[in-house]
Amino acid sequence: MSHAAERIYYDEPATLEFTAEVTAIREVARVDGRQVWQIALDRTAFYPTSGGQPNDTGKLTATARSGASLDAPITDVEEDETGEVWHTTSKPLQEGTPVRGVVDAARRRDHMQQHSGQHLLSAILLRDFNAKTVSFHLGEGLSTIDLDVPALDDAQLKQAERTVHDVIALALPFSVRYVEQQEAQAMLADGLLRKLPPRAGRIRIVQIDGGIDTNACGGTHVATTAEIGPLLLRGTERVRGSLRLSFVCGLRAMQAAADDFRRLQTLAQSLSTGTDAILASVSRMQADSKAAAKERAALLAEVAAREAQTLASSATGPTTAIRTVLDPQQPGRDAVYAKMLASSLVNSTSVAVALIGIPESERMSVVLAAKPGAADCGTVLRVALDALGGRGGGSRDLAQGAMPIDHFEALGAAIAEQTGRSG
Repeated sequence: MSHAAERIYYDEPATLEFTAEVTAIREVARVDGRQVWQIALDRTAFYPTSGGQPNDTGKLTATARSGASLDAPITDVEEDETGEVWHTTSKPLQEGTPVRGVVDAARRRDHMQQHSGQHLLSAILLRDFNAKTVSFHLGEGLSTIDLDVPALDDAQLKQAERTVHDVIALALPFSVRYVEQQEAQAMLADGLLRKLPPRAGRIRIVQIDGGIDTNACGGTHVATTAEIGPLLLRGTERVRGSLRLSFVCGLRAMQAAADDFRRLQTLAQSLSTGTDAILASVSRMQADSKAAAKERAALLAEVAAREAQTLASSATGPTTAIRTVLDPQQPGRDAVYAKMLASSLVNSTSVAVALIGIPESERMSVVLAAKPGAADCGTVLRVALDALGGRGGGSRDLAQGAMPIDHFEALGAAIAEQTGRSG
């Protein structure tokens, strides 16, 4: 019968090598025909996924009396509802087998830096801006906290980041102690704790000395704030009424800063300028692009007006309808141009109803335009497309939609039947 393991990581997070004994094993899955096992130990330094912090990885090594050894890579660690810690591996180890465990030091250090940085960042945001952290996620690239505030401006974020680094520089110790439920409830009532975990028994309290933070937490942490290393805020977004703040700490922050600088260097080289002049160069390019787009739109409108006159020259009478399919291989022939052409036909010529198609991959975009009173384009196009497996709609004068590419002739016939005009 298995029992809850001694959790070495609670009080000795720097201990990454340990000895233990297998207390239980179970098969949990087969992946590509291979068995996957979970192993329970009498003591472990492997942290299971919990509280927003991912699990440790590493290996267990069993050594036989003969001296032969078997390495069992640990790819996942989880805690079940009874408090048992299960170590996932592809190698079965028999119950009673003594093992030596080694935790991946780089992964553990990274997780401790991110988690400890989150405690410090959350404490500063709550103290200085009354922004309470409601959830935490330690991701592979970014870590995030969700805050119960609608927004924080750039000045507040910059101030928080600066204050965090001031505390990091003080090398304040992280300390751990345990309190009974009654004391924890009193601490919560006095505002000394932000929340309590939904579990019975003693509560593990993690503190940043100097009155910075006191928090109920079961995760692993660095010894002092200095070990968090640099902390970089990476952005904010609104998520379900909360403000999500992304950040990185320690070696991740250093790598992120180095990657940012390399990207800036690459961008500066492509713009033939210095990194300090990138913004000015991009602003000029945006202005040039906006002017070029405006000029292009004017030229396309002129081309559309001329093509409209050419198409209308073959039509006679004020009730004439025209339908045509544009060649997408010609420059500028797209859905935007189709709209320009249809509008030019009904606004500048005698054509009363214009249907323009433009093939796009496996679908065809269509535009329907009409002179005032000639047709209700939105209704007509929607009804016709519904019958042909397409969708569309718009105003009385102009409507747009899309449909299977081989149904254009059928669409034209359906519109002609509704409007009483053929072309």
